[in-house]
Amino acid sequence: MNGTVIVVGSGPTGLLLAGDLATAGVPVTVLEKRPRKISNLSRAFVLHARALEQLDARALADELEAVGQPLDRLRLFGRLTVDLTTLPSRFNHLLVVPQYEVEKALLRRAVEAGADFRYETEMTGLAQDADGVTVEVRGPGGETEALGAAYVVGADGMRSAVRDAVGLPFPGCSVIRSVVLADVLLDEKPETLLTVATVGDAFAFIAPFGDGYYRVIGWNRAHDVADDEPLDLDEVREITRLALGRDFGMRDARWMSRFHSDERQAPAYRVGRVFLAGDAAHVHTPAGGQGMNTGLQDAANLGWKLAAVIGGHAPGALLDTYQAERHPVGRSVLRSSGGIVRLAMAKRPWTLALRAALTTVLDHVAPARRKALGQLTGIGYTYPAPRGAHRLAGTRVPDVTLAGGGRIYEALRGGRFVLIAPEPYEDQGTRKDRLAVERWASGRRTALLVRPDGYAAWAADTAEPAAIEAALAEYVG
Repeated sequence: MNGTVIVVGSGPTGLLLAGDLATAGVPVTVLEKRPRKISNLSRAFVLHARALEQLDARALADELEAVGQPLDRLRLFGRLTVDLTTLPSRFNHLLVVPQYEVEKALLRRAVEAGADFRYETEMTGLAQDADGVTVEVRGPGGETEALGAAYVVGADGMRSAVRDAVGLPFPGCSVIRSVVLADVLLDEKPETLLTVATVGDAFAFIAPFGDGYYRVIGWNRAHDVADDEPLDLDEVREITRLALGRDFGMRDARWMSRFHSDERQAPAYRVGRVFLAGDAAHVHTPAGGQGMNTGLQDAANLGWKLAAVIGGHAPGALLDTYQAERHPVGRSVLRSSGGIVRLAMAKRPWTLALRAALTTVLDHVAPARRKALGQLTGIGYTYPAPRGAHRLAGTRVPDVTLAGGGRIYEALRGGRFVLIAPEPYEDQGTRKDRLAVERWASGRRTALLVRPDGYAAWAADTAEPAAIEAALAEYVG
């Protein structure tokens, strides 16, 4: 069987996936219909804790921390502001960093690992059978070609050609229409790193690029027009003044656009040998900044599974767990981001009362606050575990220190499983390229096998060698 994977789309999701596959030795080709260029017209602006942990496992988080700006409090709606410093993560903050900086880092990693990029190349058709997938493409000069692969992943956004090719619907609706967006210079620097407010019918958000320009996103409920209606800077200024009280002297727009925000999710993330990830699988409102983060975690979940199956180390049924694990997360993100935007724009007495009640609960009830923070930042999600499995199975593994001073997420680099044992353990298999064996820095007695995406695959309260070997054979291969 052809062991190649074709990834369609080179946004953050496709880039992380391509880098993971290439690092694992899987031949991967990335098709991108745009020219070879990292655009500075980013829509995503924040990295949450779980996405930063995934990037840390790829040795990229520290360099992004150096170019981004940390924020330890995030305002959601009304007077509700969440404190991120309590997060049980090395990244107990939100990182304000434009999407293009994330793409630069992920692209460099994928290229260095050997991923093949084909720019100005559009997928025009797709057919699959039991043995593989054939993708029809049109190149920069109009030439056509058929490419074969074992699997195809559509990471090609909301208007996914891959999703259309396999006949999957994208049910949902537009939540907000006529959202305006502008990248501008400001004569007055905002007092906070992220500036956001809702007043009456108007909403506005301002975030820095770091190069002197700021991204402004605004919406005026009273001015609902089509996406193709002309947009000028005066309209952006007016919405900003309505929501924030002033326009900060905005000028010299280098880009302006009008768009609508949808809530949609594909019913399946897999059709045979074809998978969907990122915005091709789910889109939602930008409230809470969860879009890019959710796509990165889709890729982190899928990449090691594809590599394990293609490498012959796991049965094909492992790929079914991508749908089982990631589809519920996508559904949860749709609900939480939609809830935030609806409560932010609340006008009716009952919705205002609900917003006030929820604010009170999150301010004063610690378990509710922890659950909300876990969903917003991604660190609170767990995956289904087999019946009778240890309580840790399927949970996110925090980045604890190991014997010798290293960290779990450093040990995960290279796409490996990590076995953490209380006593020295010598792996009896031929898994050196796929398994790192570490020891707890503490006196903990649990044996823990961590998947390449940082979730617990297996655990036992006693480190019996036979049980460890059986777990390694089952999960690592």
